[in-house]
Amino acid sequence: MRLLCITALLLCALPALARAQATPATCSLTPVNGEIRELTSGGRKRIYRLFVPANAAGQARLPLVFDLHGTGGNTTGRAKETGFEALAAREGFAVATLQAEDSRWNVPVFTPRADDVQYVSDVIDDIAARSCIDPARVYATGFSGGGRMSSLLGCRLNDRIAAIAPVGGLRWFGPCSGRAVPVLTVHGLADFTNAYEGHGDRGAEWVESVPEALAGWAAHNRCQQKLVQDKQAGPLQTLRYAGCERDAEVKLLRIDGMGHVWPRTEVDATAVIWQFFKAHPLR
Repeated sequence: MRLLCITALLLCALPALARAQATPATCSLTPVNGEIRELTSGGRKRIYRLFVPANAAGQARLPLVFDLHGTGGNTTGRAKETGFEALAAREGFAVATLQAEDSRWNVPVFTPRADDVQYVSDVIDDIAARSCIDPARVYATGFSGGGRMSSLLGCRLNDRIAAIAPVGGLRWFGPCSGRAVPVLTVHGLADFTNAYEGHGDRGAEWVESVPEALAGWAAHNRCQQKLVQDKQAGPLQTLRYAGCERDAEVKLLRIDGMGHVWPRTEVDATAVIWQFFKAHPLR
């Protein structure tokens, strides 16, 4: 009888022990200062740049922000452009700056080219295997072609990506399955590369207008149908859909007179995007 009781207690304790081992309260994190790492994804050699702040050691699991360069860009230039790594050093999150094959993301998807959605998923796994990353706080942002790619991730990988923030490149690739995805986008009315009005001569690369893409995400997130514009002085205007499922808000920062650039003057896009991400863990 005593043996049976001991056995029963051990069986009850095993699941709790396994959970404790699988999800430690804190982690021993090694700082990584913009290191280039390699992995194989879909049979192809890929690289990415990783930054883990020096003050992360001993902290709980860190959020992870994916930063995607525009067409023709690279990891080093992108890291300098946004300053996400400097912000991460102050705020305590990790940054993965990804590299597209031939500096061009496979979006819209063309089958013979690299599967970039799988690449992002594989990078999450690669980082999580060596660093303590919070799987509920993985985010994606990007500029231009990287904005289109982060839009695709919100549609195709929303079980792993908590929120997206495309800049100068919001797209709607619906219908999308899965959960409601918080969306913040920034776009200039004087952007002549990815025109705010859409419907230019770019083929499948740039189709719908920014308001149409925003409306697609709002419908996916089951927001209220009315687009609300906050009354603001100056070139920066905020447009948003309210009442979205699981607080998955859909918001546009529209900047009059701004071209195809990463915003710094009218709004610090890097800081604003991080504040948006902080408010939206995976639900």
